Amino acid sequence: MSNATIIAAVTSALVTVLTTSLDSDTALNGTGVTTLPVDKARDGGNKNQLNLFLYQTVPNAAWRNMDSPTQVKPGERGNPPLALNLYYLVTAFGADNSEILGQRILGNAMGTLHSRPLLDPSEIKSAIPGVDPGDQIERVRFSPQPLSLEDMSKLWTTLQTQYRLSVAYLATVVLIDSQQPSKSALPVLTRGKSDRGVFSIASASPSITEVQPANSLPSAELGGDLVISGQNLSGGGIKARLNHPLFSAPIELAPQPTSTDASLTVHIPGTLEDAGALAKWFPGLYTLSLVVGRPPLPTWTTNEAAFGFAPAITVNPSNAPAGTINLTLTCAPRLDSLQRVLLIFGDQQVAPKTITNPADTTKPTSLTFAVSGVAKGSYPVRLRVDGVDSMPFVVSGTPPVPSFDPAQVVTAT
Repeated sequence: MSNATIIAAVTSALVTVLTTSLDSDTALNGTGVTTLPVDKARDGGNKNQLNLFLYQTVPNAAWRNMDSPTQVKPGERGNPPLALNLYYLVTAFGADNSEILGQRILGNAMGTLHSRPLLDPSEIKSAIPGVDPGDQIERVRFSPQPLSLEDMSKLWTTLQTQYRLSVAYLATVVLIDSQQPSKSALPVLTRGKSDRGVFSIASASPSITEVQPANSLPSAELGGDLVISGQNLSGGGIKARLNHPLFSAPIELAPQPTSTDASLTVHIPGTLEDAGALAKWFPGLYTLSLVVGRPPLPTWTTNEAAFGFAPAITVNPSNAPAGTINLTLTCAPRLDSLQRVLLIFGDQQVAPKTITNPADTTKPTSLTFAVSGVAKGSYPVRLRVDGVDSMPFVVSGTPPVPSFDPAQVVTAT
């Protein structure tokens, strides 16, 4: 792992490489290699000098979200290293401000970085005496960066000094490893029950395309049927799993024996079949999936589909003087205090005054409403619970024709 001193170590290693190269040229022997800001580099000096100024660090895009090799294995959760590109400005100064010597120094430096553009990890590790920058797993590569006239103008304006013949270099990539520990999962000892591995079946799995209440009703109701359409629904071992946000556990129902490969029918028990049905179910939106159990295969669950479960209501009184009308409704199945309830009186929405659940759980919820400003006329009444409306109509005749249920109409006189 490399630590935060790696930036300084790369700069020091670069100084060492360029100093060695300059000393090998007898005309340039003794050239000082410095790492000062450009405006401070020449203060008090008049000898041969090569200055390396680190003027910018930028995150490396290729390494930005990569885990450290050998540190994080597949399936483990680690913290990516900080990967940086370093931008250096290399400026040369000749003794007695000789431009010719400055150009020779700059040429020597550029030739050196062209012939050996890579820093080995060992050079970086030993660059600063007494400081261990860690193990830089990547070799650092230097490449020249052409600067346009506009780029040079902006750069030297930022440096606030007179322009000198210089060249920019990019050093990539420098890695600073995260100090946060990685998390490793325990090894897998067995794969599936009895180490059998993954189960597979030759035929396609059941799937649901839609769930619709029987008889083309807009919503399901207690004592009604649900028709589940899909594919590969035959073969047995299937139960319908119905879920509601207020359920502590899903309810599973077996389909009717008349099911086919493309359709299943599920009956929702009413109060005649289940005395506790009013307290077991809630009006509102449900999701339905299929649970498939076919031994020796493990049980699995299909996709889900949504449907609405409508409340069934009674309204009292059915006739009242115009003006403000006080209504009492019953709702089956029973309501929960967390549910959002509205009365739709004609086209007017009214919030309930009171909502009461009797102590006897076989009794429906009782609600009271005060509807103001009612003009003379007949008004169909609906109860909306969590976005699902009661059904204020009856269907009769052949062919079936819907009409408003007189028992769910209030007449203002």
